[in-house]
Amino acid sequence: MTADMLLTLARGELGMTERPAGSNKVKYNTAYYGREVSGAGYPWCCTFVWWLFQQAGASALFYGGGRTAYCPTLLTYHKKQGVRGDYRPGDVIFFNFSGKTSAAHVGICEKWDGEYITTIDGNTGSGNEANGGAVMRRTRHKKYIVGAYRPAYEEEEILTQLQFDNLMADWLARQSERPESPWGKMPEAKRLGITDGTRPQSFATREEVATMIVSAKM
Repeated sequence: MTADMLLTLARGELGMTERPAGSNKVKYNTAYYGREVSGAGYPWCCTFVWWLFQQAGASALFYGGGRTAYCPTLLTYHKKQGVRGDYRPGDVIFFNFSGKTSAAHVGICEKWDGEYITTIDGNTGSGNEANGGAVMRRTRHKKYIVGAYRPAYEEEEILTQLQFDNLMADWLARQSERPESPWGKMPEAKRLGITDGTRPQSFATREEVATMIVSAKM
């Protein structure tokens, strides 16, 4: 599973809320505990992240395939994968909004500009960052970050410019070797001096097209 796959799943949950408000009664808790739960003892920012990895078939990247609904436990477990100041999309980010160093909230990094981080979180809101009752996209200053870890995602295949150029050159070379079609007007075009007839199945540059147009009008 790639980071982009997890983020796509997280974006699909934006706008989900607990019902009724303030109850912590939400589908992520129901899946985690195996039954409907409600009350102050069931905050769900961490169970939201657990749910994402479970739905993506990558629960081992959350807590080694196990469960925890407690942010400090999750952060401690991933100490060896900890990252600081070089956050990437898909990283699991821990926050504290009270000036303390303990992990009080967690979300998934969507964007980082070196000063502010954008995450998708469960159980957040404009009125309460760490217990707001909704899945939302939030942008916060880095001062609130108390930890992060980078799951061992599969690397996405990225085609470099050089690889693309080589593939395109190879394709154009093969196109230029294809013979002209029997229905084409290449013989007549050659007779009129519009083209020399080479590379009949390949693309023409703008320079070549301009030359052919001018030749046809002469």
